[in-house]
Amino acid sequence: MTAHKHRLENEPAFVLHNYPFRETSLLLEVFSRNHGRLALVARGARRPRSALRGLLMGFQPLMLSWFGKGEVRTLHGAEWQGGQPQLQGTALLCGFYLNELLLNLMTRDDPHEQLFDYYQQTLQRLAHEQDHAATLRCFEKHMLQELGYALLLDCEAKSGKPIDPDAHYRYVIDRGAVAEAPDVSEGLLVSGKTLRDMAADDYRDASSARQGKQLMRMLINHHLAGKPLHTRELIKDMQKL
Repeated sequence: MTAHKHRLENEPAFVLHNYPFRETSLLLEVFSRNHGRLALVARGARRPRSALRGLLMGFQPLMLSWFGKGEVRTLHGAEWQGGQPQLQGTALLCGFYLNELLLNLMTRDDPHEQLFDYYQQTLQRLAHEQDHAATLRCFEKHMLQELGYALLLDCEAKSGKPIDPDAHYRYVIDRGAVAEAPDVSEGLLVSGKTLRDMAADDYRDASSARQGKQLMRMLINHHLAGKPLHTRELIKDMQKL
């Protein structure tokens, strides 16, 4: 089939990362609402007079058009949609962290419309709210859920009993919360209140915020299978998120 039969027009998307490609082009990793993560080559985008040069920025809502059916498609149009303030300072680093998570955990050509919408909402929160740590925890939880790794936060793994906010548990990867007992040593020790707060995306309590960060770190490290996250270290150096 010819390339024009694989042409897609005006697809909502964000640029997650770009790499120089040959002398004048860019290779883009994008997150599109209807087609998931995919690679696009923007031919001539690095030329001084290219109409694409100032458009292909991260964290900005775009409408992208492309064609092709291979692993790398060819970009042939981009329009800026506006409405998203530029991220600055720590918020910008947090945005890079979100992008790095998506690049490492999303497979290509796997649509996640709800995750795309939540990503866009999270960028708005980073731009307007001060508690960036809570914003990251919320995104991490919803991202894992959308990718098929949902956390079990409402009930015990073995018995199915509702989580008791006054009890303590061990959260075990691929199982969930197990009631703390002398013969249970695996998993991360966490309070029932933290689990309930995480289920409600509520990180106002300092202990829930601290334990929530530890739990999400453990789970994300597991799903990354040893891949390091460079932005995480940068954020840790600036502020203890």
